[in-house]
Amino acid sequence: MTSYSYRNAGVDIEAGDALVKAIGPLAAATRRAGVMGGLGGFGALFDLKATGYRDPLLVAATDGVGTKLKLAIETGRHDTVGIDLVAMNVNDLVVQGAEPLFFLDYFASGKLEVGVAAAVIAGIAEGCRQAGCALIGGETAEMPGLYAPGDYDLAGFTVGAVERDALLSGAGVAAGDVLLGIASSGFHSNGFSLVRKIVSGEGFALDAAAPFAPGQSLGEALLTPTRIYVKSCLAAIRAGGVKALAHITGSGIVGNLPRVLPEGVTARLDAAAWTLSPAIAWAAQVARLGPAELASTFNCGLGMIAVVAADRVEAVTAVLRAEGETVTTIGRIESGTGEAQVVIDGSAGTWGQEAAWRV
Repeated sequence: MTSYSYRNAGVDIEAGDALVKAIGPLAAATRRAGVMGGLGGFGALFDLKATGYRDPLLVAATDGVGTKLKLAIETGRHDTVGIDLVAMNVNDLVVQGAEPLFFLDYFASGKLEVGVAAAVIAGIAEGCRQAGCALIGGETAEMPGLYAPGDYDLAGFTVGAVERDALLSGAGVAAGDVLLGIASSGFHSNGFSLVRKIVSGEGFALDAAAPFAPGQSLGEALLTPTRIYVKSCLAAIRAGGVKALAHITGSGIVGNLPRVLPEGVTARLDAAAWTLSPAIAWAAQVARLGPAELASTFNCGLGMIAVVAADRVEAVTAVLRAEGETVTTIGRIESGTGEAQVVIDGSAGTWGQEAAWRV
């Protein structure tokens, strides 16, 4: 007679317990004001009053890393996608003026490999450290038959707070305001279904030298983690004059910037004012991507765009640069009609195009 057990069905409870023990110190290192208790409870506790807010609004976000995970799995490099996971969440909070307070993660695989999971979660803890938020809990799911051997998936969830009178809504954006572009570190965590198709379709090997990043393999360079803008953008907001922030993720500049603009305005950008990041410029060249495809798929070298009052541009730029950001004036807000619009103008030679163009 066959004897059944959870283990021979493919689920290893002991491996899960070992992972919890391994990540305990990582989570503890992200502790901040408001954290109550540690890992292992059914729910994670956080004391909002202990953070010192007087009239706070809570802001929540959830996101994943997408098919960039396939590159981590294929290269065996799992230490940076956790940073991506945190970045994609906390950068969405800061655009509303919110400070990320805590983070929870979800890690799912067919068979739990403790070393892989621990490397991923170490990256999550590093991302939380960069963002100043606490890793207070999560879930590790082992689901044999649902994921292929070696595959895993990630999701994250974060909660932040902003004082009610400091919420960034973009409602005050008006003609004459200036657009500041804050540089990205590469593709971040968007467009990787296209990136992976370019790599395979053009015959590039992930372990070969990266054409755009001396000293790195292609796989290593493509896995450069998403930049976390929390501390720099919060500093800029405190300096005064920031009216809106747009996190440039999936759907690119043309899809994300309008989300923080009111009706009746047009954001006009000069593509010659900044350069595509080397990774994106490489993809554009080898895959023969036009400006419309680039601007609606990738961040094009700008991970964040700030809308700033004209008389505060120098001060805000100085604060962002002091925080380590590369900042460029990329355009202005103009009067428009109807829904908010984004127009990007490129001169001949910009983004590798022979003739002038407009998106």
